[in-house]
Amino acid sequence: MVMLVNRLIKIFFTVIVALSEGLLISGCSDSKSSETAAAYTYKVVKTYPHEPNAFTQGLAFENGFLYEGTGLYGSSTLRKVQLETGKVVQMHNLSAEFFGEGITIFKDRIIQLTYRSNVGFVYNKDSFELLQSFNYQFLQPGSGPAEGWGITHDGKNLIMSDGSSTLYLWDPETLQQTGSIKVHDNDVPVSGLNELEYVKGQILANVWPTERIAIITPQTGQVIGWIYMNGLLSQQELNKPVDVLNGIAHDAAGDRLFVTGKFWPKLYEIKFVPQK
Repeated sequence: MVMLVNRLIKIFFTVIVALSEGLLISGCSDSKSSETAAAYTYKVVKTYPHEPNAFTQGLAFENGFLYEGTGLYGSSTLRKVQLETGKVVQMHNLSAEFFGEGITIFKDRIIQLTYRSNVGFVYNKDSFELLQSFNYQFLQPGSGPAEGWGITHDGKNLIMSDGSSTLYLWDPETLQQTGSIKVHDNDVPVSGLNELEYVKGQILANVWPTERIAIITPQTGQVIGWIYMNGLLSQQELNKPVDVLNGIAHDAAGDRLFVTGKFWPKLYEIKFVPQK
């Protein structure tokens, strides 16, 4: 019941944001979008086990391990996970008042957002010791309550999402906003930006609650590609308690890309394939 209420709250606020921007993303049928944004499907390279009780909100990869932030009030965590087995080898539990959201690894720290508490956490990457908590707000007129959704970085800036069509740039040391990016497909704002990953100069973003990933040019906010991820889970797996596609992690050393979803029993290494 708690999960259902939280999902309904998130749906309500996403619809309001999308309507205010003139579009609720439901497909890529817009004629202007199809003129410029490339279309991709995917190829599964390898499948790994994933803990089905993990309500995945953030995903990262470093030195052979996955790092995962999970959500829901009363069960939000930060985890270190063995890739091959899906075994959780290290875990920090958030206080029940927080709904955990996206995570990113920046140098020797892990930064984790929360949903509607306006609070973020900074941990020691190795020990998961809490180094500091911080409050955030967005310097955008009329942006409403600050919600934490996804977070990544480009080596210089933290980049975070709040479920709207705006991405926010933060200074990684002061954790203060330094700028923002309006994401659009031609002139159409792209709302529902969720979990993020910075890959080879571009931002990949899960678009909630769809099965699409947007490829975004950070300099302009233009969506230059859509990856259609339909069909990853079998019909049998879809009949179990699963939620939306969410979670993108890049292994820079091995040039591997991993995706999963909330309550998904599997994690996938994939490659993008141009769609005919």
